[in-house]
Amino acid sequence: MVSEPDGRAAAIVDPVLDFDPKAGRTSTASAQALLEHVHERDLDVAWILETHAHADHLSTGHWLKRRLPRAKLAIGEEICAVQATFRPIFNLGAHFPVDGSQFDHLFGDGEAFRIGALQGRAIPVPGHTSDSNAYLIGDALFTGDSLFMPDGGTARCDFPGGSAAKLYRSIRRLFALPDATRVFVCHDYGPGGREVACETTIGEQKRQNIHVREGTGEAQFVQMREARDATLPMPALIIPAVQTNIRAGALPEPESNGTRYLKIPLDTL
Repeated sequence: MVSEPDGRAAAIVDPVLDFDPKAGRTSTASAQALLEHVHERDLDVAWILETHAHADHLSTGHWLKRRLPRAKLAIGEEICAVQATFRPIFNLGAHFPVDGSQFDHLFGDGEAFRIGALQGRAIPVPGHTSDSNAYLIGDALFTGDSLFMPDGGTARCDFPGGSAAKLYRSIRRLFALPDATRVFVCHDYGPGGREVACETTIGEQKRQNIHVREGTGEAQFVQMREARDATLPMPALIIPAVQTNIRAGALPEPESNGTRYLKIPLDTL
């Protein structure tokens, strides 16, 4: 959640739909907590910002949008390429649009936006996925999955449309921001048993990131990233997550028996 220091305007970044894959059950408990926060502080949510079509959680952007009708649900314009890649994988048919129209707004490279008095800018950071986007809002950068905390390194690049070389160049673009820029990451796994954290700075990333600190060359990074990615299992939720997230968080329509179904493509990913 991002909000004006002295105003009501706000944005929500990468909201999560709770999902139990063993039971196939969804819950909006986490999203409801966000709504309660909004209502308690009388916030006016202008944007629901997705950094990309995540592979590790289902988005609740669609659910929140229905309850926050003034908010625009937005993502980077390269979501169209991701939709085109996964439409045949999930056999969604020609009736499933791959033009990003499931979202209210598609951000172009460097496009500016506002959250009340706060100035925002969309920064494409392809590499982890082709549609990855970072958002610079004031002095705060929301990187999606491109950068982790410095001792966590960087995101994998072996999903369809991913590229370690592109991620390296994307991170170099972020490293051009002022060192004092605050960086908020999507994930942290507490390497070495340290307490989980979510905030660092561009300067700390440049000095300490274990994968891509200053002085790391592109070839060196690509070799490391591709070798590491080759050892990683697929995320547990990639199949339900991606087919939901390319729909802007909307679940499939109920079938004739009133039940919604997610597909599992066999021997494909």
